[in-house]
Amino acid sequence: MTKHNGYHVAVVGATGAVGQKMLETLERLDFPVASLLPLSSKRSAGKKVVFKGEEITIQEATPESFEGVQLALFSAGGSVSKALAHEAVKRGAIVVDNTSAFRMDTDVPLVVPEVNEADLNDHNGIISNPNCSTIQMVAALEPIRQAFGLKRIIVSTYQAVSGAGADAINEMYEQSKQVQDGKELTKEILPTAGDKKHYQIAYNAIPQIDNFEDNGYTFEELKMMNETKKIMHDDNLHVAATCVRLPIETGHSESVFIEIDKEDVTVQDLHNVLKDAPGITLQDDPNNQVYPMAVDAMNKDDVFVGRIRQDLDKNNGFHLWIVADNLLKGAALNSVQIAFSLKKLGLLDK
Repeated sequence: MTKHNGYHVAVVGATGAVGQKMLETLERLDFPVASLLPLSSKRSAGKKVVFKGEEITIQEATPESFEGVQLALFSAGGSVSKALAHEAVKRGAIVVDNTSAFRMDTDVPLVVPEVNEADLNDHNGIISNPNCSTIQMVAALEPIRQAFGLKRIIVSTYQAVSGAGADAINEMYEQSKQVQDGKELTKEILPTAGDKKHYQIAYNAIPQIDNFEDNGYTFEELKMMNETKKIMHDDNLHVAATCVRLPIETGHSESVFIEIDKEDVTVQDLHNVLKDAPGITLQDDPNNQVYPMAVDAMNKDDVFVGRIRQDLDKNNGFHLWIVADNLLKGAALNSVQIAFSLKKLGLLDK
């Protein structure tokens, strides 16, 4: 029955920004769904979502919810994933988790299908979706690594507020209006809701995403560094990150410096590798001011790469500008692509 009619799919966190994008993406890409079960917290249960023209009532996510579910896409926060993902697996589901709950667990594959799809074969029920800023970077750098090797990555991010949720978007717009009206600013969410201080995001750049760790890096920066090594299976790769929040609604941008293994590689060589790479759109024509921008990447599936320059002091060093929709390729789309890969590899039918 499964093969003909599709799969029994649950989406946990169906009312959130990413959960809604997951539902849209499942429908848009026509993933074979026999039945859809939208799940959420008790607070949102009873609301409705529309999927393929059908109105479906959202249910509260409990361990028993996953009876008969074959595929569960989670995007409701790490605490929910920790509480319920293993319960879903126990009941026969494969979980694709969009939180940081399991990313660095040794027995959990961390997957970007264009980069390391084969890692899905080693799953024990849970597959992790990497951090949004990691996904777009490794998707762009893997074709280069395959062709020329990769020794070092230094990345600075310019991240959209949608990565911090709907409340952060609302706060940005509210603050923008307050600045224009000369009113006192409401500061409750950014840089991160759980930290001691909150700062203005409107007309500002905040060099903190997530909490600081003892080594002076934020958790977001460490995620990028550790996840990149895991996805690329290279503990010797040197990775350093600085993550910055900007007052942009959707679309993460990254300035990336890389050192490759080979000498005498040109910008044109990198163009040749990237122009046919899966999921990549090359936008690199400085003479005509063609380069990726967050506003153009919104609602697009691809990762956009441009501003490719050879370093003036290091022959094997290159600079790139990488942009993607953080809610799509950075989250929902990558999760659905993992689902398609599981289907392709025959893993959903076991």
